[in-house]
Order: sequence, then C-alpha cells, then structure tokens
Amino acid sequence: MNQHKLYTSESVTEGHPDKLCDKISDAILDAYLAGDPQARVACETAAAKDSLTIIGEITSHHSVDIVKTAKRVALEVGYISDELGFDGNTCSFHTCIHSQSDDISRGVSKARDAEESAFYSKTGAGDQGMMFGYACTDTDELMPAPIYYAHKLCRQLSAVRKQGILPYLGPDGKSMVTVRYEENKPVNIETIVISTQHRADVEQKKIFDDLVQHVIHPIIPQQLLSDDTKIYVNPTGRFAKGGPAADAGLTGRKIIVDTYGGIGRHGGGAFSGKDPTKVDRTGAYAARYVAKNIVAANIAKRCEVQIAYVIGMAKPVSVYIDTFGTSQYEEEKISRAVQAIFDLRPAAIIDQFQMRRPIYEQLSAYGHFGREDLELPWEKTDKVDEIREMLYCQ
Repeated sequence: MNQHKLYTSESVTEGHPDKLCDKISDAILDAYLAGDPQARVACETAAAKDSLTIIGEITSHHSVDIVKTAKRVALEVGYISDELGFDGNTCSFHTCIHSQSDDISRGVSKARDAEESAFYSKTGAGDQGMMFGYACTDTDELMPAPIYYAHKLCRQLSAVRKQGILPYLGPDGKSMVTVRYEENKPVNIETIVISTQHRADVEQKKIFDDLVQHVIHPIIPQQLLSDDTKIYVNPTGRFAKGGPAADAGLTGRKIIVDTYGGIGRHGGGAFSGKDPTKVDRTGAYAARYVAKNIVAANIAKRCEVQIAYVIGMAKPVSVYIDTFGTSQYEEEKISRAVQAIFDLRPAAIIDQFQMRRPIYEQLSAYGHFGREDLELPWEKTDKVDEIREMLYCQ
C-alpha cells in the first residue's frame, strides 16, 4: 500500500521581530569574537514598539559598542523609517550586561573530567542538556524538503525587496510550505503560504501576482508544483503594519525555524547570541555534522543524532542514533562507530569548526543547516569513508 502524508514547515525573514533579535544578538557576539576569540557571550535581545533591550552576561577584554551594533543591524535589515513600524535611527536602546558567573566559568575553563595530557578534555560544557542533529535524503543538501523550501522562499522574499525588484515590500515576512510524501519521498508541494509586510497603498492582487512571479517560480522546482498546489499570499488580506510595532520580538523564539522545521527533534536550547562554549550551539552543530555524514555515506536514508552533556564535563554522557528503520546496520554499532570517529568534546568541536570566529550573524536567519550559500564546516561530508570502513569491518 502506497503511504501518503503531508508535512509542513515554516521560515521567517530577517525582518521578523524574533529574527531581528536573533540577528542583533549574533552581531554582538561576532563583534566580541572579532576582538577577543576567547570571549564568553550569552546575549539576548527583545524588541517591542520603538525600543530594543539587550541583556546578558559577557566576559571579555574587548570593548564593543553594543548600541551601535544593534542600530547597524536594524538599519541593514531595512527598518529605516517609522512608516515600516520601526526605525533604527530613532528607536530607544536599553542594555543590562554583566559578566559570566564564576561558577559557570569555573566548569567551562577547567573540566571536572579533564586529563592533564589531553588538551581537548580541559574545556567543560557550558551547560547541561541534549542536542539533536538530523539529515535525510529529501534534498541534495540532506535537509527536510519543507524547511529547505520555506527558507529559500524567505531568502528570495528579502532579496527582491533589497534589490528593488519589489520595493513596496517591508522587512517583516514569513513562509510556510506543505510537502506531500509518498513512501517517505517528497513528490510535490501541496501548499505555499507567504505573508509579507507591504506598503499600505499596494493592492492585494498585485502582491499575489508579483510574489508568484518573482519569489515562488524562481525558487520552487516546476516538477514539485501542480495545478492542485494551493498558494496563499497574506491570507488576512493586509499586512501593512509589521516588525516590533506589530509584534514583540525575542532572541531564541524561532528554534524550530533554525533547525529542521519540526521533522528533527530539538533539545530546547536556542543558538543565537551564544559563544561556542555553549553546547546548545556547538553540540547541535556537531550532531548535524554526524547525522549528515551518516546519510552521505549511504548508511541510512534518515538519521537523527542526540548528544547529551553535563555542565563542566568535556565528554558527552551519551550519544544516541536513530535511523528510523532506514539502515541495514544496528544503531548501537553506528553509535560505537560515531564515538570512535568523531571527537565530540566541546573544545575539539570548537577547534575543528573554527568556531571562535565572527561567523554567526550570517546564520541568524534562514537556518543554521543546509546552507548552500555558505561554506559551513559542520556541513562537510569528510567522514564518509571512515564511517563506511568502520561499519563494513564490523
């Protein structure tokens, strides 16, 4: 019996209030790392009406003009006038920053399970928790199709605005894509939803026609569209008021958008504004790296990896593999191979991925994984041969 199912994921543009906050938090992180690669940063941003509030714990010998950085991001995103509901030039800024707790710093700087002769074991995890990574064969990037196309639509939506192709659009927007699967393979797109901020004097029909022509058709492969594909643009009929003036924003409130659109599980921790000693970020990137290499090695068609850490400890307390019945290998064997091949201690991950660089603002919107527009080290499939060799020999 042929199995049919529908799955839906959403994405949002960089001008969405939550994503604006993510972008500001990551821009502040980048600014600190640019001057101090060892900086400890946990930065949160909140946006509402005409104000931005930035709070957090930051320990660094480098000085950053936080307000100037936040203002630069707001303007670059496109919030340049009150007409758009927010203006980076005139909004008010509030900051509340203190240094990292000595108790947390002690565990990160000197792991309880440190071995004096092993450099990578000296850095402990910055918190407890479990992180997930996922990969599947839906797309060439080994990402689930719904979130992959939702991200691409939002990136295109921002691009046509910034390039002046559709100058009446505002920065705030979101997309949603429903994919039809048959026998666990994506066969077509059932529904596309795009909601976008726009100038009040532009008619709904023009917005619909323009988005179909300039956003949807350039992005969605023709073979995935059909006469039955339903397209909704601004379903309420109007989206003139947007950004923080219409809805408050907060760092870390779009974690499912950041990862796999709900198909892969999420441990609960957000990424943005956190330096790489925070395993919420580092562990999730490592888990994606492991899952992607397993799928790229044709060991499984779908793979989810869970890595769990204890604050102040370097080695994970567990590594769990789930291939959803798509592998000929026992998951216990795959897990043993993973732990033999991949060094999942935080310092090792940070070093391999060169994570003490200012690379995070570019990740703050449109996903942290499957980004073909960026050369991300955790997207490499350079462990494929080792995985095959180890499993073939077992």
